[in-house]
Amino acid sequence: MGQPNSVLILGGSGQAGAGAAAVLRRWHPELPLTIAGRDLGRAQRVADELGAATAATVDLRRGDLGLPTDGEYLAVVAALWDNRMQGLRYAQERGLPYLSISSGLVDIAPEIVASAQRPDSPPVLVASHFCAGIGVLATLHAAREFEQIDTIRIGAVLDELDAGGPAGLADLERWATATSAGLVRRDGVFTWVAESDARTYVPSSDGILVPGQSIAILDVPSLALATGAPNVRFDFAVGESARRRRGGPASVEVRIDVEGTGPGGQPRSLRRYLVHSEGQRPLTALGVALGVERLLGLRGEAVVPPGVHTPEALIDASYAAERLAEIGAEFVDAPGDR
Repeated sequence: MGQPNSVLILGGSGQAGAGAAAVLRRWHPELPLTIAGRDLGRAQRVADELGAATAATVDLRRGDLGLPTDGEYLAVVAALWDNRMQGLRYAQERGLPYLSISSGLVDIAPEIVASAQRPDSPPVLVASHFCAGIGVLATLHAAREFEQIDTIRIGAVLDELDAGGPAGLADLERWATATSAGLVRRDGVFTWVAESDARTYVPSSDGILVPGQSIAILDVPSLALATGAPNVRFDFAVGESARRRRGGPASVEVRIDVEGTGPGGQPRSLRRYLVHSEGQRPLTALGVALGVERLLGLRGEAVVPPGVHTPEALIDASYAAERLAEIGAEFVDAPGDR
């Protein structure tokens, strides 16, 4: 049974769920958490490590998720792909905020429609962005001094040894099956780019070009609409990371390229990397934790308006940058930054 008024984390024993739970525990030691998974023993181990947490078995085939009828929760976090959307329905029927990270751009339609059908339901935070919105927030922070932004190009290099656990790998495979095309904004128009034209190379921080391609990801419309930039694309590559080439563990790198004008209308460009020496897991965990914190009003007021929200609409980019520094992430200038 979950603790009274706890945050219910579906997939809480996986990499993203357990990582987010650990971050929330550091920030808010008294916040009750319920770690829900198919393997009760694994969920219990995570809960025991956290303290002030309980474990529960979850069945995503059931409308009640297989949870006790007297369970009381503050919010529902889907840290895994819920293909029947039972977690969302569970949250809506109980008037709880909901956060998801695994739908991707290609699978958000059910969440959008479910929210539209219940316009008075609590907020839904769609965070199926790269690292649960951290890439978007980092870009907005890095580009905060631009007066006008003309072009944004993001290039993420994910180490092939750091693709996540089974759930994360399944997400990547599902998204690749849904479409091999990339979504870009070009001259103000959102455009699908065929696989052959989407292929590119992503420059790693050590100068190595890693084969990749433009992908269909929520970061593109989020950044385009948040900044007004008429040209936005997100390139994704999986390969050996720069840190592992130097003999270290797998790392993650997000290259941020921005073109536009600065104060006084002078041309300005930005070339920067967001890097973390421990890979994508800390970034994704942080993205989820920031979303939960904001939904519940654990920092600032709780999100009151119903409807669908995205990370950049709820989370202050400067605050996210502070939290990134706390977990060991770094912004590193790339050649050509000025």
